[in-house]
Amino acid sequence: MEKIIDIQHLSKDFGSHRVLRDIDFSVNKGEVVSIIGSSGSGKSTLLRCINLLEKPTSGQIIYNGENILDDKHDIYAYRTKLGMVFQQFNLFNNHDVLSNCTVGQVKVLGRSEEEAKAVAMKYLKVVGMDQYIHAKAKQLSGGQKQRVAIARALAMEPDVMLFDEPTSALDPEMVGEVLKIMKDLAESGLTMLVVTHEMDFAREVSDRVVFMDQGVIAEEGEPGKIFNNPEEERTKEFLKRILNKM
Repeated sequence: MEKIIDIQHLSKDFGSHRVLRDIDFSVNKGEVVSIIGSSGSGKSTLLRCINLLEKPTSGQIIYNGENILDDKHDIYAYRTKLGMVFQQFNLFNNHDVLSNCTVGQVKVLGRSEEEAKAVAMKYLKVVGMDQYIHAKAKQLSGGQKQRVAIARALAMEPDVMLFDEPTSALDPEMVGEVLKIMKDLAESGLTMLVVTHEMDFAREVSDRVVFMDQGVIAEEGEPGKIFNNPEEERTKEFLKRILNKM
């Protein structure tokens, strides 16, 4: 399989606190990888390091064969290849839906307004929000905002989509609509790296599941192995605790 992102010996410190310790893992083209673990285990920090929203303290991030942490690498060009969907949507609340999905295309990718609108409409239709293009973001429900955020990221036509607990800020009745879109995207062959507490999604949709604990990758493997026959005691304890709550 073709590796698109290869993380090697990645560590991240905040002051004297080491949040990530010697992380090694890769994401293959077309693969869906879910990262699970308790709050504070380093999952979101890892995602933010991959997107360079946080600068790793040490290690390498190899993207398409190049270490993007080298000084010679164009960080901004790299970031355009990664779509990011956040917990809190991060939309421009006073802009309408269409503008939220075009501004990045125009300013970052240099597309014309006409081309940007056409691309935005394509992906707003994918997430079922094409009827809301003139609504202001602040007028939308949480589930609608997250669907617009997904369309905005897709409109940049990235190589990889990063999802940072995309359903954690949603009301329970809105979680399903966002997860369905993510399942559809996974089935389309999109490369996805998903930090999630939705165990059913991780089990059913992922090609591989990564379990993080206290800043390290404690275990990884196919969903059937991780959920049905984990090897590490830490994984067993986490799953027993989390699945008993469901």
